[in-house]
Amino acid sequence: MKYYLIAGEASGDLHGSKLMKGLKKSDPEAGFRYFGGDLMAAEGGELVQHYKDTAVMGWYSVVANLGKIRRNLSTCRKDILNYSPDTVILIDYSGFNLRIARWAKPAGFRVIYYISPKVWVWNSKRVHTIKENVDKMYVILPFEVGFYEKYNYQVEYVGNPVLDAVAERAAKPEARGVFLKRNGLEDKPLIALLAGSRREEIKHCLPEMLAITGEFPGYRFVIAGAPGIAREIYDNYISGRDVSIVYDQTYELLMQAEAAVVTSGTATLETALFGVPEVVVYKMGKLTYFIGKHLKPKFFSLVNLIMDREVVQEILQKRISQKISTELHRILEDQDYRKKMLNDFAELRSVLGATGAHLRLADRIVNNLKEPTIF
Repeated sequence: MKYYLIAGEASGDLHGSKLMKGLKKSDPEAGFRYFGGDLMAAEGGELVQHYKDTAVMGWYSVVANLGKIRRNLSTCRKDILNYSPDTVILIDYSGFNLRIARWAKPAGFRVIYYISPKVWVWNSKRVHTIKENVDKMYVILPFEVGFYEKYNYQVEYVGNPVLDAVAERAAKPEARGVFLKRNGLEDKPLIALLAGSRREEIKHCLPEMLAITGEFPGYRFVIAGAPGIAREIYDNYISGRDVSIVYDQTYELLMQAEAAVVTSGTATLETALFGVPEVVVYKMGKLTYFIGKHLKPKFFSLVNLIMDREVVQEILQKRISQKISTELHRILEDQDYRKKMLNDFAELRSVLGATGAHLRLADRIVNNLKEPTIF
């Protein structure tokens, strides 16, 4: 069968590549075209457009790039028509993918969505768009099943792919000395800085993280460089600071870190699953914050959302650096507080269930495509 996948960010590229691998196992005749990245390209098929050319974040950036977005949508629609796939698989990236869904379903394509848009935070009205235009939704957060049930829409939890990625890396431990030597780091306790995977996140969050580094002279702060973000971008922020950066080693860094400061997103969950105490931060542009602040979600980090209680401290928008410093001192110095957080992380692993999400998902998709009544 022929599959058309659309992923618009680094995380979507990762999950898309894993899904492609699973689909090839479940369907030896699988063929692919996709919007994605290097990881998906390594699995074969045809990369139509790289996510580095499509990713846009924030209301202001969306408005400023409307022409680019329209061109990308047009390219995608025409390419789907030319390829005529058995199904269109949308991976996260809601702003773009929901527009494709609204076109693809009426155009006669079977539409599968993997990794639900965060409609439970930003816009629950989008559930109606999903119900009308998505044949099957597969979610990666357990609480999303109950959320969609309130709208009489059945979705399926197939597990969380982050579990697989973390388990795969944790099974290959690396000696601390090897990591330090490879990256030219002195033998100090490490604090990981995960400032996001998009330029806008880095722009707003990294300076707040860097502002506190001088308050912890006994530690080495190390930035996890995001795929697709050039070194020069980081150099603009770290110039004159005694801060290191490593690329393509986020998991390796977390396995060596004493603590982490993390921009809200998938990285908060990855950090918790590696058992690294963390403080979660998020800052956005003033216009985006003004539009979104009235929503006031209960939590905005995945760790707290999944556990439905405050496991990690969330710092949003104002007086960020001051609050980071206070929480980081507590994580590093209050052993009872640190132990409780680590115990909560262990419970989180149990709530998420077993590994193998991509293989289960691939089997579901292939089997459903063989049963027309599913769609």
